[in-house]
Amino acid sequence: MRFAVPIAVLLILGTSTIPTRASSLDDKNFDQQTIEALEAKLDKAQPREQCFLYAELVHQMTEVSLRQYAAGDVEKASGLLKQVQKFAHKIHLSVGENDKRLKNAEILLRRTAFRLTEMLHSSSFEDRALVEQTLAQVNQAESEAMMQVFRK
Repeated sequence: MRFAVPIAVLLILGTSTIPTRASSLDDKNFDQQTIEALEAKLDKAQPREQCFLYAELVHQMTEVSLRQYAAGDVEKASGLLKQVQKFAHKIHLSVGENDKRLKNAEILLRRTAFRLTEMLHSSSFEDRALVEQTLAQVNQAESEAMMQVFRK
């Protein structure tokens, strides 16, 4: 009985306090302007930096696509997913031994694959094929980046 009162107090305090929330990549508001700015940066980037920048671009496009899909704008979301596939393929082609921030790119691609999996579970039957193809491309790029990290 002695332990019941402290446990009850801890339970009440634990449920009544507002939990603090850590900032994550998904909390950032990406939009078409940030995507265009990153594309412009990518055009000027050195080959060593391109893998990470492509991964960042794929992640931002995926986040915007998720928001558009949730808002019911399936056409724009599908268009962005097709672009994600194109850039994921470029990641696959651009992974090299001397890339900067390769591990960061791999982590970002893994997070993007997770978000695409979430989208796959919430998508309609008609949209599922495109999301699956995009997820496969991102998974392949992530695998290539991870294998290159382990080769170092």
